[in-house]
Amino acid sequence: MAQDIINIKRPQRWDVPFWSELAGDLTREMTAADVDRLLQFPLFQQMDPKRFSAASPLRDVLLNDARLRTFKPGDIVVRQGDYGSSAFIILTGAARVLLEKIDDSLIGRQPSQRKNFFAALSQLWKTPALPEVRPFLNDGGRPRPARAGGQVAAETAVFVQDVTAILRDKRTAVLKEGELFGEIAALSRTPRTTTVAVDCPTEMLEIRWQGLREIRLRSPEFKEHIDRLYRERSLKTHLLETEMFKHLDDATLEQVAQATEFLTIGDFDWYADFAKGRQAAAAEQLRQEPVVARQGHYANGVYLIRSGFARLSETYNHGERTVSYLGRGQTFGFEELARNWRDKSQLPFQRSLRALGYVDVLFVPTQIVEQYVLPTLPAPLLPAEAEPEHPAAGRPREAPAAKIRPEMMEFIVDQRLINGTATMIIDLNRCTRCDDCVRACAATHDNNPRFIRHGQVNDGFMIANSCMHCLDPICMIGCPTGAIHRDSAHGRVVINDLTCIGCATCANSCPYDNIQMVTPRNAEGQPFYDQATNQPIQKAAKCDLCSNQITGPACANACPHDALHRVNMRDMGPLAVLLNRQ
Repeated sequence: MAQDIINIKRPQRWDVPFWSELAGDLTREMTAADVDRLLQFPLFQQMDPKRFSAASPLRDVLLNDARLRTFKPGDIVVRQGDYGSSAFIILTGAARVLLEKIDDSLIGRQPSQRKNFFAALSQLWKTPALPEVRPFLNDGGRPRPARAGGQVAAETAVFVQDVTAILRDKRTAVLKEGELFGEIAALSRTPRTTTVAVDCPTEMLEIRWQGLREIRLRSPEFKEHIDRLYRERSLKTHLLETEMFKHLDDATLEQVAQATEFLTIGDFDWYADFAKGRQAAAAEQLRQEPVVARQGHYANGVYLIRSGFARLSETYNHGERTVSYLGRGQTFGFEELARNWRDKSQLPFQRSLRALGYVDVLFVPTQIVEQYVLPTLPAPLLPAEAEPEHPAAGRPREAPAAKIRPEMMEFIVDQRLINGTATMIIDLNRCTRCDDCVRACAATHDNNPRFIRHGQVNDGFMIANSCMHCLDPICMIGCPTGAIHRDSAHGRVVINDLTCIGCATCANSCPYDNIQMVTPRNAEGQPFYDQATNQPIQKAAKCDLCSNQITGPACANACPHDALHRVNMRDMGPLAVLLNRQ
């Protein structure tokens, strides 16, 4: 007998409005009257609603991708170092930006706790016999009902009792009504650069990154406003983080900053289509990547990677081969400009630069570099003299990535493994499949292994299905409770088991299939069920790099053959050593 087919509506972007993700006193339902009020603010009043698409009109963006929040004196809105996916606009009241680093304990951040030796040792006899055994308890010790989806538990802002004293003793800047902050971290998925607190009753509009991006895309005035804020607040700091600009005085740096252009190339949602195209031929993938600068073209300036990743490639036979990859803080084009300025030559770009998914770039034109930067640049920072008889004369010196075999380099870039800061690489020539790594992981996590010894293989190395703790952790985007987050001490991507609602957003977003949904059980092996739906509760599970262990990752420590390593894919020197060892 055929079973009945159950038809359900495919989930849509605004099925769960932003305001519904918070309960309690911090927010309330957005209404049409609220939107009317917001549209009277200067920041939104200048926007042309006709520029927005019929599927995402401005009113609906504000109604669904924004929420009103009230803060009391002593509340911290954002903390330096935290990862956020939203920006804030002050509607009434004011906020204070702390301009200097303060102790974590003063802003409500607790240090990460590691088990001591005896606690780690006791795991050997406390490990449950069944997998995924865990308690569901609240602070009162009573059973805590977990939820499979929908609304989440009430969220409270971080409150600091003596915030007034902290703000009085530290250098601060005042943000007034109508001002926007937090937009850079929200759009680029980078840590908050400052702590913002309030010392008076304040109402703010919080916009999640999806709506922020939509408004930035449709409103040139808003994009210009964001770029101006970045130029005023952060640009010079970012320039000073780059070696070639560190020697500039304030006046000269200001001239460079004023001439710097902001470019965003590629698709911010690169991960949405990545899984579909990851098996495409290398040449096809290359054709789909937007070109930032092309080999053989005039060296028109220096490109500084602000966020995202870019592929560095060069002509080879009748195609191109990948030489390296660039990420946040790295530059392209400087060596060509420096050689041209010093040697009075016209060397074009020696390689091509392409956006991998998307890349945010700061572009400094050649004229500005030659006028303000190169004349005062310390000699050791200039490229070495090229020998005329050398076949590669005039080509920038090779990066450490040149030591990685071309086929492996193509694999690393094509599969976006460049994103990992703790990628699990297994040398299959040394691995005996003893599974000591899996058993060590299970013993460390109460019989709940947090990775799978399986993954893509290239040239005798396996990239295992284990969280890579990405530089650009897109799994955190969209988590309705913030359960998946960075720990404050080391930046590892971890999951708070108590606040995970089992929605699978992070697992579906991860382009590397490194997050699994598991069914927790009690000590007798019985799964927990949702009281509302009578369905088993699920939780997201992934590697946490043994964040609470004194010895670090148990998997690597347990490997008896030195086959398993955790590697930062941005640190290409050690990576090349590992890939080339005998």
